Amino acid sequence: MTKSELIARLAELNPHLYQRDVERIVTTIFDEIAAALGRGDRVELRGFGAFSVKRRDARVGRNPRTGTSVAVAAKAVPFFRTGKQLRERLNA
Repeated sequence: MTKSELIARLAELNPHLYQRDVERIVTTIFDEIAAALGRGDRVELRGFGAFSVKRRDARVGRNPRTGTSVAVAAKAVPFFRTGKQLRERLNA
């Protein structure tokens, strides 16, 4: 499901809201999650899952084409862990 499909589905399920308002709500939620992760915070949505940031240390990698060593810088990557209810729903 894409962001636009999510907005359309939520607007369809909530006919009392305008689609532009639903779009603003969804965008605000995604922006707040991204901002919290940018600050290094953890975002937990009970029953759905938790977003966090994991740090990857600098390392020496290899260029697969030439085989030469390449320095890979340290970086932060987003990480999602599913909640118990979501896992149970998917495996039911």
